[in-house]
This record gives sequence, C-alpha cells and structure tokens, in this order.
Amino acid sequence: MSLLGYKKHIEEGDLAIVFIGHETMVAVTIKRGEITQTKYGALRHNDVLGKEYGSKISTVNQRGYIYVLHPSPELWTVNLPHRTQILYFTDISMVTMQLELKPGSIVVESGTGSGSMSHALARTIAPNGHLYTFEFHEQRAQLARAEFKKHGLGEVVTVEHRDVCQNGFGLEVKVDAVFLDLPSPHLAVEHAKKILKSGGRICTFSPCIEQVQCTCQTFHSQGFSDVVTMECLLRNYDTRSLAFPVPNLGFEDAEIVESTKSEQSDVNNSHKAQEPIVGGGGSKEDGKGNLKMDCTESSSKETVSKNQSEAASKSSLGEGSASDAKRFKNGERKWKGKPKSVQGQNVVRCAVPNKETSGHTGYLTFATLFFGSS
Repeated sequence: MSLLGYKKHIEEGDLAIVFIGHETMVAVTIKRGEITQTKYGALRHNDVLGKEYGSKISTVNQRGYIYVLHPSPELWTVNLPHRTQILYFTDISMVTMQLELKPGSIVVESGTGSGSMSHALARTIAPNGHLYTFEFHEQRAQLARAEFKKHGLGEVVTVEHRDVCQNGFGLEVKVDAVFLDLPSPHLAVEHAKKILKSGGRICTFSPCIEQVQCTCQTFHSQGFSDVVTMECLLRNYDTRSLAFPVPNLGFEDAEIVESTKSEQSDVNNSHKAQEPIVGGGGSKEDGKGNLKMDCTESSSKETVSKNQSEAASKSSLGEGSASDAKRFKNGERKWKGKPKSVQGQNVVRCAVPNKETSGHTGYLTFATLFFGSS
C-alpha cells in the first residue's frame, strides 16, 4: 500500500480511511475476518474486500453506512496516532509553497515526530526527490521508520536518530531546503547552512514568539536573507443570500427623457410663432387693443413637471406594477421563491466569514541563503 499512488480496489493489508462523518474518521488496516465497530454498527472487513475505494458500505445491522476512502497525506494527518504535536494542512501547504518544493527536490527535516509533515514532503518531492528526516527520540524514530515503510515511502524517506543541534546533520550532499521543528531551532541554523545549496530555503516552526526572535537574530548573523515570519490561521466562511439595491443610472427612463425633451422643444417653437408680446410675460394684444393672458407657457410647464414626476416615480420604483410599488413603499422585501433579482434589488449569494477564527498554532519563519553569504 503506497500513499504516493492510487489504486482502484481494496485488498487485504491495505490502509483505508473509514469515513463515518465529517468529524469522525478512522484509519484501519483491512484484514480478512476482522470487524471494526462504528457508531452506526459493525463493519465487517470481508464486506469491504474487493470493493472500489470510495464505496458506500452498509453496516451489519443496517443502522447506517460508511465510506471507505483511499489514504492520502491530508487524510493521514487527521487520523494518525499522535506521538507528538503535529502540523496540519494549513501550515503544511504554506511550508511546501514557500520552500519551493517540487518533484526531485532534496529536503532535510529535523523533528520527525508523528510524521505528519514528513508524509506531505515525501508526496511533494516523489518520485525522484529524497527526504532526510532526523528525530532526537530513538523510539519515535523507529516507529516512524516502520510507518514510512508500511506506507510505501521507504525509497523516498530516510529516518535517522540524531541530535542535530549538537552533532549537526552529518550529510555529504547539498540540499534544496531545510525544515526545522525543534524547541530551539536557532541552535541548528549554523549546521543547516553547511548543507544548504546556494539559493536554498530554510523554514522553522515555533509556537512562541521568543523562539522566533532568537531564530531571526541567528539568521541575520549567519548571512541569510529575505527573513520573513508569518502565522497561518484557518478562517471559515458561510454562504448567505444578501439583497442589494439596484442603482438607477437613468438608462431605463431614456424614452421618457427624450419624450420630455421633444415636448419642451414643441413648446419653445410655439412661443416663437406667437404674436409680439405687448405686456409682461404671458400677455398679448387681441387686435381690439385689449390684453389677453397666454396660458400656453404655464400649461406646458405643468405638462413637463407632470412627466418629470412620473419619470422620477418610475425611476425609484423600477418598471414594476402598482402593486409592486405599493409593496416597496411599505418596506416589504420578502419575495416568494429564490429569484436572481427582484424589483429594485438583486439577490446575491455571498461568502460571509465566521465571527470566530481558529486559535494560534505556531509561527513559520522563512529565510534564503544566497550566493556569497558569509
């Protein structure tokens, strides 16, 4: 069974991830005749053998069902037996990107622990790369070595029991990147410099800011550049339907505006055709020497004012009916169904962050060793 590849069918001896729920998964080695207990009832391994990975399997008493998934470094991280504190995918993904790892890279890791980071690094640099991982605790180193071999990573990963802070790494090869997950990473920086290629990257993981301060000072004293510290926090988002008002830019009222302009132009032309004005504005002589008030101007103004009022009303309420206008006037915003847009507003599906964010895990400090660094 290898975590570096994928096979279709479940065989005896395979490591499988039994998916019971989003918050409940368990890593199981499939063995003929054995039974795994779940909250939905017993799962017989014989019912799993020969099935495809991802299959939906019913429990013995038909109380529920589970899924059997193919293992991956991400799934193994959330199901592995904890021998130490581990890094999760939020930090792992950032480390993998910032160290610029790719297939064929040679990487050194100090602080193997439970092997969470090691599995991710091995998958990234396979098949032609190599990971040298060092563990201070001898028993943990032995367990990790057996685990890597069982997961098909034996050719990609080399495990060694060694105190790198005191004795260095003892490697003759130059490496592309170094990852340090140690209580005092600054003590191993000088040893890491000796095995790094020019242009190589280094990363340290520290839960306390005092460790970060010591590490940054050591990086600068050892000639490293581009020293950056970051903290990765996972922030979840929910999706909600939000209603936004539709702005009126006047495009829908273009015909009304043009009609109003046309009427105003006709009024002006009619004024020019009138007889000479004798009195004040709006009066003229009727031929018998009497003054007669001209109501054309006032009536035209009333017409224009009325048209503009109607245009403004339609603009504010959209092209809806009278019932729609009444509904908006009363402040009603609920519409039946799930329309993409409603009169006067657009309903948009948005991502809204949760108020609470997951807590602190640790600080990642990155640096680069350039050519000519002393």
